[in-house]
Amino acid sequence: MTGPLSPSIELRRDGEPVPYRTALESMTDRNAAIAAGTAQELIWLLEHPPVYTAGTSAAAGELLDPRFEVVEAGRGGRYTYHGPGQRVGYVLLDLKTRARDVRGFVHAIEGWVIDTLADFGVESWRAPGRIGIWTRDIDGREAKIGAIGVRVRRWVTMHGFSVNIAPDLSHFGGIVPCGIDEFGVTSLARLGVAVDFDSWDRALLARADQFLAALDRPCPVE
Repeated sequence: MTGPLSPSIELRRDGEPVPYRTALESMTDRNAAIAAGTAQELIWLLEHPPVYTAGTSAAAGELLDPRFEVVEAGRGGRYTYHGPGQRVGYVLLDLKTRARDVRGFVHAIEGWVIDTLADFGVESWRAPGRIGIWTRDIDGREAKIGAIGVRVRRWVTMHGFSVNIAPDLSHFGGIVPCGIDEFGVTSLARLGVAVDFDSWDRALLARADQFLAALDRPCPVE
């Protein structure tokens, strides 16, 4: 499903899983086209077949069991798992037309996901020194429910975020997720919140204007 999100931003929603390498190639081409002024900006919501992706800071020792394909993603960060039951959002925006603030872009994405999770009754937060979106798991410990990883080329963003709706959490056991081994990974389903992709997408997109408006403001100091 495709359509306009705003006059300058295309919205794409895929109902079937998209292979990671296919998505990465498409995203890389679109990033270059946006930078060249020949394509619209893009927000792309999708799902991948099982894959481990390696960011630019990934350490070999954090790949514990390569049971799935491993792809070098070119984004920031370390190892991340993508797979069925996880909603991925790729955000390709031209920061030259907004505040040229990469930290502010990441902060805005985090806020977008945190606010959308709150719409489903799940409190989540940023954690100093730990990239991603965190919440309280069923055992009372902090656990990651969303991952963030971005790249900026010629002030055009790519990659974005993923949120664990109802993935097989055992698949995260093949890596040290984002290089953090002292905390677990959770999902909306594990927390007892039943959400399908369509409901998630609608709630997320209802807050898109709020997210975009945050990109025009300086990143708050925390």
